[in-house]
Amino acid sequence: MNPSSFASAVFKPFDQPALPAAYRTRTLHLIDGKHVEPSGGIWFDAVDPCTGAVIARIAEGNAADVDRAVASARRAFEDGPWSRFKPAERQLALLKLADLMEAEFDDIALVDTLEMGRPITPSRNFRSMVLRALRHYAGLATAIHGQTMGNSSPVDLLSYTLREPVGVVGAIIPWNGPLTASIWKVGPAIATGCTVILKPAEEAPLTPLRFAELCLEAGVPEGVFTVIQGDKVAVDAILDHPDIKAVSFVGSTPIAKYIYEKGTANGKRVQALGGAKNHMLVLPDADIDMAADAAVSAAYGSAGERCMAISVVLAVGEAGDAMVEAVKARLPKIKVGPGSDPAAEMGPLVTKQHRDAVAGHLASGVAQGADLVVDGRQHPLYDPDDGGFFLGVSLMDKVTPEMESYRAEIFGPVLQVVRVDTYADAMKVIDANPYGNGTAIFTRDGGAARQFQFDVEVGMVGINVPIPVPVAYYSFGGWKASLFGDTHMYGPEGINFYTRAKVVTSRWPDPGTSSVDLGFPRTR
Repeated sequence: MNPSSFASAVFKPFDQPALPAAYRTRTLHLIDGKHVEPSGGIWFDAVDPCTGAVIARIAEGNAADVDRAVASARRAFEDGPWSRFKPAERQLALLKLADLMEAEFDDIALVDTLEMGRPITPSRNFRSMVLRALRHYAGLATAIHGQTMGNSSPVDLLSYTLREPVGVVGAIIPWNGPLTASIWKVGPAIATGCTVILKPAEEAPLTPLRFAELCLEAGVPEGVFTVIQGDKVAVDAILDHPDIKAVSFVGSTPIAKYIYEKGTANGKRVQALGGAKNHMLVLPDADIDMAADAAVSAAYGSAGERCMAISVVLAVGEAGDAMVEAVKARLPKIKVGPGSDPAAEMGPLVTKQHRDAVAGHLASGVAQGADLVVDGRQHPLYDPDDGGFFLGVSLMDKVTPEMESYRAEIFGPVLQVVRVDTYADAMKVIDANPYGNGTAIFTRDGGAARQFQFDVEVGMVGINVPIPVPVAYYSFGGWKASLFGDTHMYGPEGINFYTRAKVVTSRWPDPGTSSVDLGFPRTR
């Protein structure tokens, strides 16, 4: 990986001779348009999942760094031009940002691959989604409208609403989608006129930092988009800071709950998206080849490390044997390899600890009676003692909802099959699960599909679509333990999250009179 296309201030050599020269880097904060060292002088390591080697030293943010970032963001919002930019000017900046992103996307995809281990071809395949989302947010900048009602009372009042940006907002994103999560959170925020402090995940800090640099190049003023690196120390400083008005988060359910409770206790508006256990319901009449292709893609793409991955096939009746055999037949064709291999379809998991936890769920499932049809620990690249964090694909059959591995959000390349007798039994399984992020049904029966979309208690539903991630024109988010807060991410709900309504009531006296009669008692 050659970082020469990135701003030289991001990558500074540090003294670790064992690393290749291109990887001897330090990743800093970006505050007020400048790269800033951590005030506490503390750094931590970012690791390449394919090798286990350190690829960068990351600044450890603390409360002093967050204070400095908030002061910059407040200046940009209150004294600077951003919230007072005409919507068309914000729109032009976002359109230019999309053009810059398009020109540099191959390099950005390389960094995304380096940090996450996701193979380069899937990373590059996010190009159209990213660019479409940015250009959609640009369009939204000129489409944030209030409402007007004339003659709204017997005394000819004019009432109307304005939607105004809430101010300085915090965004905390996960490691498994550093670029897309940055865009989904920052795009709507700056389109509405907010200023944003972004805290990337410790495992994937480089891509969000480059995204912030491109915002500067696109004409977004200094202070509008700030990046604070770090871990829980930086998160708590964001949640505690009185000048941050809203916080948007994506991550695991325990952390989402913590973010929501701490943020709201401090008087902030919070949207916190949590974990998932996404079911794919397969009815006996389904096209099994289509369903198996969909299950394999949705379960093992990005090594299963995405909140919309299908982790459970819920097979009704005779669909059970058919699905297990069809999925099993497809698994040897999946190429697992390093992210730099253009032919690789699945890379390593993000850390050794996570890889070992996923492998532990395989052992747990077998111990509790599941049938391990394909064991990812038998893949040649799996080595618990080696530097890379590889694990092959796994298929577990005859899983029950009582098993530990079913209850866990495995977040890895493991597909579990739960067998039930009827559609009604399947609905009980899905609705009893504490998560409510996404689900899918595969069937040829239009009536069953229509009933399913109303019956199921989740936020995003696919009908013969395994991963129902809505495009940017709609909003993203689940129900139950998959969401804490009242609004989903991006789309119309995202705009509402970053804005607040102001109601104005006015009356102008008729020409030739200054009399204003509002129906109150007269003093004379």
